[in-house]
Amino acid sequence: MNVRRRSSAAALAAIAVIGAAAAPAVAADPSPSTSSSAPSGKSGGTDGLYGSADPQYDGVWRQSLALLAQDTAGVIPSSSAVKWLTDQQCDNGAFAPFRADPAKACDAKTMVDTNSTAAAVQALWAVGGHGDAVEEALGWLKSVQNADGGWGYTPGSPSEANSTSVVIGALAATETDPGTVKKGGKSPYDALLAAALPCAGDGGAFGYPDQDGKPVANADATAAGVLGALGKGLVAEAGEKTADATCTASDEPTREQAAANGAAYLAGALAKDGHLTSALGGSAEQPDYGNTADAVVALAAQGGKDKAAKPLAWLEKNAAKWAGESGPAAYAQLILAAHATGTDPRDFGGTDLVAALNATGPAPQGVSAEDSATASDEDGKDQKDQNDQQEDGDSGFGVWWFVGVCLVFGIGIGFLLSGRTKKQQP
Repeated sequence: MNVRRRSSAAALAAIAVIGAAAAPAVAADPSPSTSSSAPSGKSGGTDGLYGSADPQYDGVWRQSLALLAQDTAGVIPSSSAVKWLTDQQCDNGAFAPFRADPAKACDAKTMVDTNSTAAAVQALWAVGGHGDAVEEALGWLKSVQNADGGWGYTPGSPSEANSTSVVIGALAATETDPGTVKKGGKSPYDALLAAALPCAGDGGAFGYPDQDGKPVANADATAAGVLGALGKGLVAEAGEKTADATCTASDEPTREQAAANGAAYLAGALAKDGHLTSALGGSAEQPDYGNTADAVVALAAQGGKDKAAKPLAWLEKNAAKWAGESGPAAYAQLILAAHATGTDPRDFGGTDLVAALNATGPAPQGVSAEDSATASDEDGKDQKDQNDQQEDGDSGFGVWWFVGVCLVFGIGIGFLLSGRTKKQQP
């Protein structure tokens, strides 16, 4: 759904150009992080990268989410942004979270992973024109599939719901039936269903391995597992409206039932406050905006946009500050949540998420033909509105106030990723 915010094209262009130039760099965070500040484009392999915080742990993931989010909003990304991503690929098709020197060949010490690779596949497929890179990445993913049909974060690590689901998303996005990709007779769906926990005690959640390798109910793994079980990727549309999800016990649940059980678990976790929580380093629990956005996508995909109404409303009311401080990946997660629910990402609780995301990196080439046509209609309405305002004595200050506000969103301080990139738990 590509609905443009009712603001002039000139204002949006100014935001993209001025925001990219004016937003200051921030100090690198030693933790997995991202920033809404525009990259310097001068050193360290960051030319074309969205955000300026240290990309060591999340560069490819961050860039992939940004490109996917732009695509859902009808934005044609900068060629330098796409090139940054393709340059990160190793000769064997895999991606690492970040390679500071893409000209240097990958070797045994290059920490490639399934999550970065599968996310990059989805992004490159969406922007088009990179079939060879996509095929090589898919070939690598298939080569490191585990005997149970799934994937862990790194090649050879035990399969888990998060990584298996993001690879399912890559397969599905590229029109490959995940059920046909097998190792030892097992498909990714077999591995994913093995991570689905029973209704009794765990409420139908998908588990993530604890320190002893035992799967424990986990909201992030559940949001991922719901999408994976439905055969959907990081970008998902609202599914058919269903009754409120309930957990149905079964010794051998179908993919659809496992997804419904997972949705029931998420709905229960969101029922009280409308958001998920997390606690880092023993600190007090706090709202988890990123996982809440992922839960919105999962709930909408499983049972229609109405199922995600409460957490979506909470995000619209509370998430703008978090995204402004957190950067490209955060803006992208909110845009994907908006897309899944048919919500306008250019007016998300009063925030233009698309303009804010665009301002964190190289200016986009433009908008798609469909979105451009919509923009022309909206610009015509904008002109009428401006004429009406002038007749009433309005000076037109509001447009440039809007530009200034969106520039503020281009300044960030970095954050710890709450998404799948950090799922290398001890």
